[in-house]
Amino acid sequence: MAGWYELSKSSDEQFRFVLKAGNAEIILTSERYTTRSAAEKGIASVQENSPLDARYAKEVAKDGKPYFNLKAANHQIIGNSQRYSSEAARNAGIESVKTNGPSTTIKDQTV
Repeated sequence: MAGWYELSKSSDEQFRFVLKAGNAEIILTSERYTTRSAAEKGIASVQENSPLDARYAKEVAKDGKPYFNLKAANHQIIGNSQRYSSEAARNAGIESVKTNGPSTTIKDQTV
């Protein structure tokens, strides 16, 4: 099964989205947006940028765990991953975002 986006609204009325893999695991989380339109533009940016190797910044958290950020052409972060147990697991996460990111399925959780 292909991945999908879930668009949701937080208790403080801000929007965010997550990208889920076909197994329903969250593989990318967005920042919070003040408008639905901005969140939808964020999804479009992930769809456009996720297939491109150059858009991934491989990072290491203060606790030593690897993670990644997906960046737009203007270098702004459009999504970040969970922390992984190893660099190999992080790299597999990147591959999953590259595969699932172009999905056009958006499940609206805001209603």
